[in-house]
Amino acid sequence: MSGALEGRVAFITGAARGQGRAHAARLAREGADVIALDICAPVSDTISYPAATPEDLAETVRVVEAEGRKILARQVDTRDDTALRRLVADGVEEFGRLDILIANAGVLSWGRVWELSDEQWDSVISVNLTGTFQTVRAVVPAMIEAGNGGAIVVVSSSAGLKATPGNGHYSASKYGLTGLTNSLAIELGEYGIRVNSIHPYSVETPMIEPELMMEVFGKHPHFIHSFGPMPLQPNGFMGAAEVSDVVAWLVSDGSGTLTGAQIPVDKGVLKY
Repeated sequence: MSGALEGRVAFITGAARGQGRAHAARLAREGADVIALDICAPVSDTISYPAATPEDLAETVRVVEAEGRKILARQVDTRDDTALRRLVADGVEEFGRLDILIANAGVLSWGRVWELSDEQWDSVISVNLTGTFQTVRAVVPAMIEAGNGGAIVVVSSSAGLKATPGNGHYSASKYGLTGLTNSLAIELGEYGIRVNSIHPYSVETPMIEPELMMEVFGKHPHFIHSFGPMPLQPNGFMGAAEVSDVVAWLVSDGSGTLTGAQIPVDKGVLKY
């Protein structure tokens, strides 16, 4: 696929680390310039793992530039409509076009549904679902105006195809992204813009907290049956770069017949 995205511009949310950085690096390697954002700050006290930092986002800049591509990176919360629109406008002014959106920003916390606090529910839904909606609303008009078609990849989760206990609010947000993806695929078809969702499972990023998960499973042993081993990799996590391989294909011309598709990136776990 080398050079498959030459001359295109990709907008990536949650780009400071983890999957977001991996996607930025991979798309840059394929020739795309990048507009990147991350909140680089805690979203809520209910999110237990450390937030990304400005230094993390600076490392993403370094990685993209090391691939020989340009990047405009900014600390922006996807729930901040004004800042989102400003970044889109500045990115289009700098690069002249916008072809790709990777809606990746998301957060996770744990708790049984009836025991969730309002803040737990609101923080996950507002970032994962509302933040993606606001990102799409800010980016899509620029893609339509550019007139080049394009591709959107919405990063959902295996929990957006198969419910998981202990994080029902997260699952609800990711199922919501599946519905959003499919509606957008129909609405944007006339503009030649394809929209697909990916559904990763067990990716090694800061969001995965093995000790906390073991604590949850210790309290509720039957939950563990919903978190099966991956047939292709039963004893480990998936690397973020492996997910980026799929993302790079989905935004390239090689997947030009796909829109409104849900792509499991799970090494087979959803078949259990």
